[in-house]
Amino acid sequence: MKNKNAKTPTDQLFFSKTWNFLNIYLVSQAGRSPATAESYRDSLTVFKNYLTGELGRSISIFKFSDCTKECIYGYREYLLNKGVKPSTVNVRVAAIRSYLNYAADMDVSVQSIALAISRISPCKTITKENPILTEDALTALLAAPPHTRTGIRDRAILVLLYDTAVRISELLNIKLCDIVLDKRYPYVFITGKGNKERTIQLTDKAAGHLKEYLRVYHGTSLKDAYLFSTTIKGVADRMSVGNAQRIIKKYAAQVRAEGVVLPESVHCHMFRRTRATNLYQDGVAIELVSTVLGHARTDTTKNYYAKASVEQLRDVLESVPIPTEKEEPLWVGNEDEIARRCGLR
Repeated sequence: MKNKNAKTPTDQLFFSKTWNFLNIYLVSQAGRSPATAESYRDSLTVFKNYLTGELGRSISIFKFSDCTKECIYGYREYLLNKGVKPSTVNVRVAAIRSYLNYAADMDVSVQSIALAISRISPCKTITKENPILTEDALTALLAAPPHTRTGIRDRAILVLLYDTAVRISELLNIKLCDIVLDKRYPYVFITGKGNKERTIQLTDKAAGHLKEYLRVYHGTSLKDAYLFSTTIKGVADRMSVGNAQRIIKKYAAQVRAEGVVLPESVHCHMFRRTRATNLYQDGVAIELVSTVLGHARTDTTKNYYAKASVEQLRDVLESVPIPTEKEEPLWVGNEDEIARRCGLR
C-alpha cells in the first residue's frame, strides 16, 4: 500500500543536489576546471537571489517541480530588465540547464523538467567584432615599460601575453619548472581550461626577454615558484589577474597620451586575440592556430579569434571566374534539359 504522504521525486528541493554538482561532479567527474565550477556556482547563486529577493521564495521550499519554463522566462526577463547583457543571460540559464541535466541523470523523474528547460531558446545576441591591436599599437605597448627592474617584469608580461597567446590565468599559473630555455627551441608548458595541457614554443625575442626577467627576479628561486608573483606582508604568491590588468591599463594610458591610436579598452585577452589573428592572416593553418590557443574545436578559433584580412578576402573574390559575355545557356533549344531542370521526366 502506497504512503499518501510520501513525496514524489520532483517534490525534492531544487537546490538539494547543488553541493554535489558544484563540488564533486563538475571537477572530479566531468573534468571541468575549478574556475568553470565557480562560474556555475555564481550563476546558480544569482538564480537563488532572484527567487528569494525578487519572488520571495525560500530555497527551503522551492522544488524541482517549481522550476517551470514560465519561471525561467521570468528570471530571464528580470535579468534583461536589469541591464544584463543577453550573452550573460544565456550563460546564467545554461548553468541552470546543466544542473537540471545532472539532476535528471541522478533521478529519472526530473528528466521531463530538464527537457522542458532545454527547449528554451537562448536570447538573441548581436555579435560585435572584437577589436585587436594594430601593429603600431602593439609595438608602442611593448616598448612602453621603462628600463628598470619593474619595467623588465612588465615588459616580460606584455611580451609573453602576445608571443604565447595564452589566457591571462594560464600565464599567471606558470611556474619556473614549466619553462625550458636550454633547448634548441625554447618552450613553456601550459595547463589550460579543463586541466588540458599543451606546449608552446617561444620566439627568440620572447625567450630573450624571459631570460632577462629570470636573471633579475628569480636568481635564487625554487623551481616550484610562480613566474610572476607579488609579495604582500613578506609572503610571495601568484600575481592576481587584477594586478596584471592594472599593469596593462597603465601602459595603455601612457601610449594613448603619446598619440598612439588604441581600442577604447585594452585588456589582457586582446593580446591573445591579436596574436591569433596575426598568425591566421600570415598564413598559419587554422588547425595550428587552434592548437596554440588550446581550443578543443577549430570553430571557436574561426568564430572568435581568426579573422580574415581585407587582402585575404580580396584574393578570394578575385579567384572566382567571371562569366564571359559570349556564354549562352546550355538548355536553349534542348527540351529534355528544360524538362529536367523543371523537375520533370
